[in-house]
Amino acid sequence: MYLPNKTYTAMSESIRIAILGLSHDHIWDNLPFIVEHPDASLIAAFSQHEELLGRAKSEYGIAIYGDFEDLFNNESFDAVYVYGSNLEGAQWAIQAASNGKHVLVEKPMAASAAQADEMIATARMNNVRLMVNWPFAWWPQLQKALQMAKAGEIGDLWQVKYRAAHAGPQELGCSPYFCDWLFNPELNGGGAMMDYCCYGAVLASVLLGLPSRVSGFAGRLRKENIVVEDNAMITMTYPRAMATAEGSWTQIGKLTAYTTAIYGSQGTLMVEPRDGGRLLLATEEDPEGSAVELGDACSTKVNSAAHFIHCLQSGEAFQMLCQDRICRDAQEILEAGRLSSENGADVSLPL
Repeated sequence: MYLPNKTYTAMSESIRIAILGLSHDHIWDNLPFIVEHPDASLIAAFSQHEELLGRAKSEYGIAIYGDFEDLFNNESFDAVYVYGSNLEGAQWAIQAASNGKHVLVEKPMAASAAQADEMIATARMNNVRLMVNWPFAWWPQLQKALQMAKAGEIGDLWQVKYRAAHAGPQELGCSPYFCDWLFNPELNGGGAMMDYCCYGAVLASVLLGLPSRVSGFAGRLRKENIVVEDNAMITMTYPRAMATAEGSWTQIGKLTAYTTAIYGSQGTLMVEPRDGGRLLLATEEDPEGSAVELGDACSTKVNSAAHFIHCLQSGEAFQMLCQDRICRDAQEILEAGRLSSENGADVSLPL
């Protein structure tokens, strides 16, 4: 299990970053943020795929390695970005933390709750930071909604809903390297449930904590050419609240996808997705709902690199969505959902 939180020594100098894995397509969205940051240096990348290493070298001029140990033996760096499969990425994160490197790992952090526990324990024992990156963590409207809900501005919370959906990884244009492990139940830890129900699970963990009971459904409803589920749903039960996380790889169009709903005793929040999305608040006095003023964006919460580097330099805690212990609880919810779907019965938590 994970260890208690520790106080970390802030880093005043520029942060030197190496990349572990390039098969998670999200890495290409995040690399520019490192390069553009005045206090970060992109040093090197490791991957098992020559073509991806060639792209990294061509686009960023960095050192490339096909051997994990060679990178650690030949390069000097402070932190790693981990962008491999959920299984291998967690293993690489543990090795990096064991070598005293701070770690940013892409969601959902691991392929299993046991891996998530080992990642946190290793980071604590080696006095390094562990941050989990979520693409929606940098939406100002979602940051504001979580702030309002946690502050009690809509009263007592009684339900959280999130649906993540698209037509499928291949249809979305994901690379063959990404699809190879997304469709592998061992490397991914599942299919659509692990890939997409994770968003609703982490939102529930932030706002409601660990549920007492989880029920999961996963099925291959439309895609007969894959071995993992293409649709999934997890319901989470709390003493006086509930939450749902939906994931689909077969939805046509964007309607209902990526929308967050948070229900309280005094109001309802609806978060529209993507950059530019609105935050709507409905109350008894304003039942139709009105847009909430978001204010100026916080410069340390605009993208993964801005936040990671700021927190390493300042010693501040990562924002709630990115904290390892909260993401670890989301991982346990996902595991309970998988077990429930396999056994056709509710699963009690903690496991």
